[in-house]
Amino acid sequence: MYDIGTRKRALVLVGQGRSLNSVSKETGISRAAIRSWQTRMDPLPRMQVSPCVRCRPVPSHPEDTAAYSYLLGLYLGDGCISAHPRTGHYLRIACADAWPGLIDACEAAVQTLNPGKRAYRVQAQGYVSVVGYSAHWPCFFPQHGPGKKHERRIVLDDWQQAIVDSHPWEFIRGLVHSDGCRITNWTEKVIAGERKRYEYPRYFFTNLSADIRRLYTDTLDKVGVDWKQPNAQNISVARKASVALMDAHVGPKH
Repeated sequence: MYDIGTRKRALVLVGQGRSLNSVSKETGISRAAIRSWQTRMDPLPRMQVSPCVRCRPVPSHPEDTAAYSYLLGLYLGDGCISAHPRTGHYLRIACADAWPGLIDACEAAVQTLNPGKRAYRVQAQGYVSVVGYSAHWPCFFPQHGPGKKHERRIVLDDWQQAIVDSHPWEFIRGLVHSDGCRITNWTEKVIAGERKRYEYPRYFFTNLSADIRRLYTDTLDKVGVDWKQPNAQNISVARKASVALMDAHVGPKH
């Protein structure tokens, strides 16, 4: 852990107009660490860390399975896990500045699931990274691995699938909050010689990974939502009854 003096010296260099990259090269401190100090310079207090439920001799589910199902959806969409230079891992979920409610929900989920019960925000250009540090994130998200998610096989372990089956809407909400949206489409029809404009809501989900799209559509099937795939990367929900279901359980991002 870096002492306060080291942190202050790094931030002084940034305050002189230096880039994070140049300060990192000069000091040997990661850009992520320097960026986090811009939000909070004081070290977080050491806390008693609960043992990882997945590392027990008989692994069990996370205590809050609904929060886990939601966070799993967020991770598969806009999340990543990276190794700490010394030990442990960072979980990062990217959330656009335009959706403060999403940022709050993501932070609450990370804090709930993190064995250390901590989460913090790192501001970047146009988005916030919600970050949690733990040695056990790969235990919670075995989909973690080298390379991009859409370039490797993504399947849920049996225990993860059991949680998604118990909390399908939370999983769907996490996926939509990360890589989806609710929009208003419109069309024109000629009725009795008069052209009229009609508007209707629609949900889209876009992801490069066929495996992640399949996890999304399989879960939609289980909750009775009709969907279509208009192109290789997009899943559309447009039928009135299905949109009403999505509105009741997911809703637009805010």
